[in-house]
Amino acid sequence: MHPPVRIAVVGAGAIAQVAHLSVLAKLRGAQLVALCDNDRAKARALADRFGVPDVFTDIDDLIDYDDLDAAIVATPNHLHEPHVLQLLAAGVDVLCERPLSLTAKGVERILTAASRGNRKVFVANNHRFRSDVQALAGFFSGGELGKLTGVRTGSYHPRGKIEGWRLRRQEAGGGALFEQGFPLIDLAMWMADFPAPQRVWAHVDRPRGANSVEESAILCVECANGVAFTFDVSWAYVGEDERWWFEALCSRGSARLAPLRVVKELNGKAVDVSPTGAAARESAFIQSYRAELAHWISVLRGEAEYEAPTDQVIVHRILEAAYKSAEEGKEVRL
Repeated sequence: MHPPVRIAVVGAGAIAQVAHLSVLAKLRGAQLVALCDNDRAKARALADRFGVPDVFTDIDDLIDYDDLDAAIVATPNHLHEPHVLQLLAAGVDVLCERPLSLTAKGVERILTAASRGNRKVFVANNHRFRSDVQALAGFFSGGELGKLTGVRTGSYHPRGKIEGWRLRRQEAGGGALFEQGFPLIDLAMWMADFPAPQRVWAHVDRPRGANSVEESAILCVECANGVAFTFDVSWAYVGEDERWWFEALCSRGSARLAPLRVVKELNGKAVDVSPTGAAARESAFIQSYRAELAHWISVLRGEAEYEAPTDQVIVHRILEAAYKSAEEGKEVRL
């Protein structure tokens, strides 16, 4: 049997607490050995709660830790690239919360460093691992709905829930488009097998005042194979509930997520062919992280094939083109 993968978590914020620590503490094949955060009191309390033996307040000290195979980077966005590069240079495999970097060039630097050091780097695009997403991907890969022609997707968060470093562009990389749009762009492009983006148009809304990031955005992307995507995001939504939607249009059907519904054209009629099954015992969010982390562990243990996240360069190029389009008020061609 393989020994457990010895893992450190860098950053003790909300995502580390809700997803990584809680899941890894119970995940077969994984062993939490260290937690690193500049708030020692918080880190120590979390370490005690999840049975993590060692706590560090400086990543340099963590890197000198002997009993370490892999690390999860869950720090603020602007620290992802330097932290990932430090860990890779120390011979540690890394899973990083999205984004891997603030720029496409930064992603390329990380990919180069990982390749040169024969290390594995992953990006926590957890939506890909949702059970409903996996089921829908099966319909696409089997060609059951015909040719994918477009995806319409969006995410609305109520006003006032975003705060701290996410409101500062130098630390966050962007506003609602970067925070909420990134996972949607990745999911849509992944579902479509990452076609080459060709034309990008975007509009963003920035509030008056000190904040330098957008609070809502609309993005349109057309790819070389004719597939078109639209993304509609806001973290200043005035409504009763959060909204999240994802709908795919195909030549012989359509599909949407949350809940999963699949309609297929059969004998000239629209027929609901949605898969049925037992109700999920946990939220799609936790389920996706559990599946993602289990896959990560299996790759690190040599039980599943590793694939470098080169597709993240495409996601960043789309985002960079989107901000350029919004700033210049015109379409950008890639």
